[in-house]
Order: sequence, then C-alpha cells, then structure tokens
Amino acid sequence: MNEEIKILCVDDEQNVLNALKRLFLDEEYTILTAASGEDGLKILKREGVQIIISDYRMPGMNGVDFLKEARKKWPDTVRIVLSGYADTAAIVSAINEGQIYKFVPKPWNDEELKVTISNAIERYHLFKKNKELTEELQRKNDELTRLNKELKSHLEFRSKALSIQQNILDAMPVGIIGIDFNNTIVLCNSTWINITNTNWQLLGQNIRAVSDGLPEDIKDFIEEVKNKDKTIKKVKINGIYGRLSGTIMDYSDDQKGIILVFSREDDIL
Repeated sequence: MNEEIKILCVDDEQNVLNALKRLFLDEEYTILTAASGEDGLKILKREGVQIIISDYRMPGMNGVDFLKEARKKWPDTVRIVLSGYADTAAIVSAINEGQIYKFVPKPWNDEELKVTISNAIERYHLFKKNKELTEELQRKNDELTRLNKELKSHLEFRSKALSIQQNILDAMPVGIIGIDFNNTIVLCNSTWINITNTNWQLLGQNIRAVSDGLPEDIKDFIEEVKNKDKTIKKVKINGIYGRLSGTIMDYSDDQKGIILVFSREDDIL
C-alpha cells in the first residue's frame, strides 16, 4: 500500500504526546497530536487519519466521547485507547460505545505498542479493501439489475412485436406457411390452418410428416422452390383451388427458409 499513514495521538499530557512521537520517530508514519478531544476532532476534519490513539481520561470531552464522535463521522479509522486506570467498566464502555480496536494500559510496552499499531494498520487496509470490494460488488449488482431490466423490457417488446406480426399474418386473406431448410414448419397463419384444416400443432413438425390437409404435390413443390428460389403453380388444397407461390428467404443472420403463400382462386380478382 502506498497510502500515507497518519496517526492522531490525543492526550492532555504533553509528555505522553512527546513519548508517542519519539516512539514512532523511525517509522514512516505521520504523527499528529492534540491535547483534547475537541482539538482532535478539528484535526480529523482536515486530515485523512487512519489510526487514532486516545487517552481515556481527559478534561472536557473524555476519550470515550471523543472516539464515539470519531467513529460516527470517520468510521474507517482504527481506534485505540490508552489508560492508566484499571477500570473494567470504563474499558467495556469504551469498547462498546467507541468500537475500540485495542485498550492499551499506561505505561505501555514500546514494542507491544508498535506491534499493536502495525496490526491496526493491517486491519485498516483489510477493512478498506473489503469496503472497496463490497462497493464494486454493489456496482456490478446495480449494473446487472439495470441490464436485467433492459433485457426484460427488450423481451417484452419483442414478444409484443411478435404478437403484432402474428396478428397481421392472421388478418391476411391468403394462407402463409414458413418452412426452414430442414423442412420444419416455423410459421403459419390462421388462413393457412383454415384452408388446410390443420391446427397450430403444425409448428415444429416436419412438413413431410404432415399427412392431413397437404397433398403430396405441395411437398414436392417445396423441393422445386429450393432449386429455383422462386416459383408459382395452380394447386388444389382440401378441395379449394388456388395459386401457390413459393420463395426462398435467405438473410445474413442465418434466417433461411421457404415461404409459401396460397391465394384462393375465388379470392383472385
């Protein structure tokens, strides 16, 4: 981590602040000091502090109140309490209200305090990384939610468009059927169904397996369309005379097939 580490030391005794500054003289930390909780809050407002070391008993704002305020406004800071009093109730209060990382007794052991600060910095970086990962996950979840909404809207539009297209096909006075190059029926309108006296179960079937309503010469006509791209002939389907035209549909997005259109002879002007 290249982030500059700033440690704020708060104590009403100047000699304690001096001792802390000397302790970290050889470390690559920036040491900030304040003689009261009020002054400590002023420093926190203008400095990006990662670690706070505060005395417990101070005139005016005590250590617990100071750290509680610090936690409220700067929750990412790691907070440590120094105290020369073996007051169990005070320790519990400080930990609960200020969410203290460590409670260090006075006088402290220099090496142990250095280890505590090192662990506190590691804890700060870990929390920061977890926070960044959580925020990144939230951003990705928000993006996924947005994409899902767009996809849902798109699918709803496509579904509506397909419904409209089918309604348009059904409204046409000619029978229409679409077959892919494997002879699978992929489209037909209500006029075709009425003329051939079949049903919507045609969809997905192989047209050569359909026995009702389709004379064999129509199935042969499909092969003729495949060879000629476009053709037309007079036929009789279910006793109805008319003209059957066929054409190849071949688009670049692999939509390939055959469209057959049957016009009843009595509808032809």
